[in-house]
Amino acid sequence: MLIEKIQNRQSGIVLYGMVPPKKGNDADKVAAIAARQVERLRDLPLDGLVLYDLQDEKARIAEERPFPFMETLDPYEYSRDYLAEIAVPKVIYRAVGKYSKPQLTSFLTQLQPQRDLTVFVGAASQDQQVQMTVNEAYELRAGLANPPLLGGVTIPERHLSKGDEHQRVFAKMAKGCSFFISQGVYDVNASKNFLSDYYYSGRQQGIEPVPVIFTLTPCGSVKTLQFMKWLGISIPRWLENELIHSRDILQQSLDVSEQNWRELKAFADEKNIPIGCNIESVAVRKVEVEASIELLRRVAGQS
Repeated sequence: MLIEKIQNRQSGIVLYGMVPPKKGNDADKVAAIAARQVERLRDLPLDGLVLYDLQDEKARIAEERPFPFMETLDPYEYSRDYLAEIAVPKVIYRAVGKYSKPQLTSFLTQLQPQRDLTVFVGAASQDQQVQMTVNEAYELRAGLANPPLLGGVTIPERHLSKGDEHQRVFAKMAKGCSFFISQGVYDVNASKNFLSDYYYSGRQQGIEPVPVIFTLTPCGSVKTLQFMKWLGISIPRWLENELIHSRDILQQSLDVSEQNWRELKAFADEKNIPIGCNIESVAVRKVEVEASIELLRRVAGQS
């Protein structure tokens, strides 16, 4: 079980991340989308399924979004109503700034703590208007009688500029986070820098590491690459050039993602740092979604 693996600080957790269908689709179309997702994922070697809760991030960056923002169905309701056939625990993201205290309380009390987990996401920028801060959400969860297992978001690339991502993780652990899921990883050195400080600083402070689950994201086109960069995924310049000029950008991105996972796993295993992977496709094109399934199969055999 995913919850037991997290609580036992095990390595090798494999998740698959996805975005619910957009709002406005009729019930038949939503059911058809869900049926395709169930068919793809039902028999895969998964520990859990991640359902993202999107928020408009236009306040975070002035650059125009390569793909227009579209509001999606509630990830918990979509998971509950359409994805029950995928018989693995669900990790439900909550962009807490979108919700009032009663709304977040209702969500947390509806979750089944023996099988449902959640990840709190804060505001995309300091200028974003919110109903609740992530710290208020931590306090709200802490006051519940039987709270669900809580995870946090980590951005290893932020460690390159600020050097304190491991301390951010420790602070979130103190507020109840038992695992972390990263932003998409293409800069493997940034992730290794973060893991190194996470390990050595934690050892110095007597903090035992919890699982860090690195997100791997195939890239099937230059436009997807632009979108990934807009999302904040750090792609080294040399690698961006290789992908843009590749004969098969999708295949090359798969190979790079698999190699990044191998390198991260070898680095973490040497120090007994529990890590896992979360496979996703940021694009909805069938070829890119299918590539994410291929990547999952590749890394699951190595976890």
